[in-house]
Amino acid sequence: MSKKGKIKNGKNKALHTKLLKQKKDKKREKEDARKARLKAIIKSAKEE
Repeated sequence: MSKKGKIKNGKNKALHTKLLKQKKDKKREKEDARKARLKAIIKSAKEE
C-alpha cells in the first residue's frame, strides 16, 4: 500500500521537465532560424 503525503522527488522531476522543455524549445528556435536564413539565401540566389 502506498504512503500518504508528498510525492517523492516530485519537485526535482518538475524542475527537470521544465529544463528539458527549455532546452528543446531553444533547439527548435535555432533550427527554425537556420531554415529561415537558408530560405532567404536560396530566394536571393534564384533572383540573381
